[in-house]
Amino acid sequence: MDITAALRRAGRTRWFARLGRAVSRLDRRIQKATAGRWSVLGRPTLPHLILTTTGRRSGEPRDAALLYARDGERWVVIGSNWGQQHHPAWTGNLLAEPRAAVTVGGRRTDVVAHLAEGDERARLLDSLRSIWPGYDDYDARTVRELRVFVLTPVA
Repeated sequence: MDITAALRRAGRTRWFARLGRAVSRLDRRIQKATAGRWSVLGRPTLPHLILTTTGRRSGEPRDAALLYARDGERWVVIGSNWGQQHHPAWTGNLLAEPRAAVTVGGRRTDVVAHLAEGDERARLLDSLRSIWPGYDDYDARTVRELRVFVLTPVA
């Protein structure tokens, strides 16, 4: 079995979510320092990006390392927060200020975000689940609706 399949299977468990929360800050630092070429688990095998938002309270740049799916030229991300009961801070930042930046493979792109709803959300959620099946488990653990955002490059 390859590492990606093993990660996808482990990602559905509660212990992996706890571990993920514990190492996410370190992972962001490693990915940022290596322009996305390395993560806590070594060379990334899943599509990942660094999302830079503006803190809604601080006004300071805030980074989040996230898995993503593609929708044409756009990136799609989900605020799963490992199935915790509260939304991750970056989702509130995007709701307050939709202008952000995405860094993939060392290349930074300015984006504008919108919250996907209805049919668009359902379609995009399927593509996110194909990347990381654990999103189903995270969704089952919480009463909140997991926010799905579309990040469109700014021309």
